[in-house]
Amino acid sequence: MQTTHQLRLGILGLGEGRSTMSAALQSEQIELVQVCDLNEELGRKRAKEFDFHAYTNNYSDMLNNPNIDAVAIYTPDHLHAAHIKLALEHDKHVICTKPFIDNLADANALLTLAERKGKRVFVGQSSRFFEPLKKQRQDFEEGLVGELITVEGYYHADHRWFLDKPWSLQSSFKWLYGGLSHPVDFIRWYLPNIEEVMGYGMLSSNGKKGGLQNQDTMHFIFKAEDGRIARVSGAYTGPIQPVTRDSEMSCILRGTEGCSQADYMDLRYAITDRTGEERMLTWEHKLKHYFRFEGKSHHAGEYQNYLEYFGQAIQAGTAAFPDLKEGIGTIALLQAMDESLTTGKPVRPKDLLARFGVDPATVR
Repeated sequence: MQTTHQLRLGILGLGEGRSTMSAALQSEQIELVQVCDLNEELGRKRAKEFDFHAYTNNYSDMLNNPNIDAVAIYTPDHLHAAHIKLALEHDKHVICTKPFIDNLADANALLTLAERKGKRVFVGQSSRFFEPLKKQRQDFEEGLVGELITVEGYYHADHRWFLDKPWSLQSSFKWLYGGLSHPVDFIRWYLPNIEEVMGYGMLSSNGKKGGLQNQDTMHFIFKAEDGRIARVSGAYTGPIQPVTRDSEMSCILRGTEGCSQADYMDLRYAITDRTGEERMLTWEHKLKHYFRFEGKSHHAGEYQNYLEYFGQAIQAGTAAFPDLKEGIGTIALLQAMDESLTTGKPVRPKDLLARFGVDPATVR
C-alpha cells in the first residue's frame, strides 16, 4: 500500500541507473514505479536482474505516468539539460547525476522553468553521501577543526578499464567532468565562492595509447573570494597506491584547530580535533549497504542515502543540496577549469556566468 512518505520514482538510463534501481528497491522510503532506457537489451537485463518489469524504451511513457513524482536521470552528460527540461515540463521533480549539465547556455532556461513549475531539482553528487564524507561534514560544522584554512581534494584511480567503453574515446568525454567533478564538489561544499581557478593538464602516454582525446591528468589551484586557497588533482589511467596506504578519492580539511581526512570508497575517516586527540573511524559493517555488486564498481548505498535525503526534504518542505542553483555554480567552475586548461591562464567563474547571461545572484 502506498504510504504518504514514499517518493514515487522513475529512472531514466539503466547503466549508472543500475545503482539507483537497487537503491530504490531496497528503500522503504522510495517506491520504484518505472524504468526507461533506449537500449532494450539493457532494459531486459535489468528487469531480470532485479525482477522488476515496469520497463519502457520511451521516455514519454515515464513523463506521462501520473504515478511518478520524480524522475532520476542517468543519461550521457550532453543529454542532461534536454531530459531535465522535459521532466520539469511534465511537472516532475528531478534528480540528475553529476555533472549536472555540460553547458552554461542551458542554465537560464532551467532556472526559469523550475521556478515556474515549482519543482525541485537535485544533483546526485553522490560523493557527499558516503559515510566518511558525512562524518567529516558533521565534525566540521561542530567546530572540531576550527576555522577552515584550506581544503584539498583528489581523485586518482586506475580507470584504464574505461577505455573499453566506446563513448570514453569520443571527443565529448572529459575526465574533468566525469571524474574530477567529485573532488571539485568537495571544494565547493566548503568554499562555495571561488573567485579564480588555474590549472594544467596533460594526456598521459597510457591515455594516448588507449585512444583518449582529452586530458587524463590534471592539477588545479583555486582562490576563494575571501582569499583562501584550495587544490584538486586527478589522474585516471595509471596504477595507484594500495588502499592500505592511500585512497582513490579523498577530502582533506586543514583548520585552525585540527585536520580531518575522509577517504571515499575505503569507508575510512581520520581526524585530529581541537583537543589534539587523534582518531580513525571505519565503517566496515556498512560494506554491504554501499557495495552491492561486483567489486566496488557500483556503490548503490550512497545513491540510497541521497534518494532518501531528497524524498525527506520534499516531504518536509526543506532544502536539499546540491540543488539546481548549486549545480549551475559547480558547472560554471568546471567550465572555468576547462578553459584554464586550454588557455594556460587563470579563469574567473563569474566571467563565464556573465558570458552566458546568467545572473550570479541566481546561482549558489
